[in-house]
Amino acid sequence: MLLRQLEYLVALARERHFARAAAACYVSQPSLSAGIRKLEHELDVPIVYRGSRFEGLTPEGERVLAWAHRILAERDALQQELSEMRGGLSGTLRMGAIPTALTAASLLTTPFCERHPQVRVSLDSLSSDEISQRLAQFELDVAMAYLDDDALHHVRKIPLYEERYMLLTREPTGPTASWAQAAAQPLCLLSPRMRNRRIIDECFAAAGATASPAVESDTVSGLYAHLVAGRWSSVISHAWLHMFGVPEGMRVVPLEGPAHGPRVGLVVADHEPQSVLAAALLKVAREAGVRDALDDLLSAHLDKQ
Repeated sequence: MLLRQLEYLVALARERHFARAAAACYVSQPSLSAGIRKLEHELDVPIVYRGSRFEGLTPEGERVLAWAHRILAERDALQQELSEMRGGLSGTLRMGAIPTALTAASLLTTPFCERHPQVRVSLDSLSSDEISQRLAQFELDVAMAYLDDDALHHVRKIPLYEERYMLLTREPTGPTASWAQAAAQPLCLLSPRMRNRRIIDECFAAAGATASPAVESDTVSGLYAHLVAGRWSSVISHAWLHMFGVPEGMRVVPLEGPAHGPRVGLVVADHEPQSVLAAALLKVAREAGVRDALDDLLSAHLDKQ
């Protein structure tokens, strides 16, 4: 059995299409198909349901796939340990983040890359469900997510910061604003599909208010693109200020209510082998002071208003 054959199987399970899996592995489709047939012959089990197109994995194939993820992860862990012994980590740190945490990711990746210049970082925007699945399948080393999300299973959690919600507006307000006042603004908010929006809606409801945004976006960048147009206000997490700041002519106003929202942190899979690169990022995270950096940034914006 060759590791390359296991890579073909993992790619096929991910792409669910022979041609796309072959392209992902940089081989021809006949080569990929032949490699999987050879794997079936060596293990003496059917792995793939075959028809005119990919029709899924057999029960035996699902079991082989689970072992393939583990074996390839063991290979990667060995390579990482050997690179560390040679004088420095190398390879690629595979990192995921929920969209609303992407804005703060550079507070970790920048010092990580400075400390480990031979390591590349691959950062994907993912839902909590995708993060949980890809961690379980050894396709991610680490991720940033809401730590109280029920979609996360069998993970270890490392807190980074608590979201603080602000009204970003051009309208005149006092030093603080109520959620009811925020609901009365012409709003641009994230889509209800986003966990952050559902949390914000709960805050509105707790204050006896309902937000009726005129514009909804499934990305923070899409939301800010409308804010700079000058017509809309929004409720934002203070972590977004790290990437987008406060558009010209707008001000950020603390919302009355709980001092902090839900916790955002790093999650790693609670299984073996543990990623050496993930462990290195966790060490950087413990020293980076993400919470303090974001709080200081918010204070600086409030002080200059």
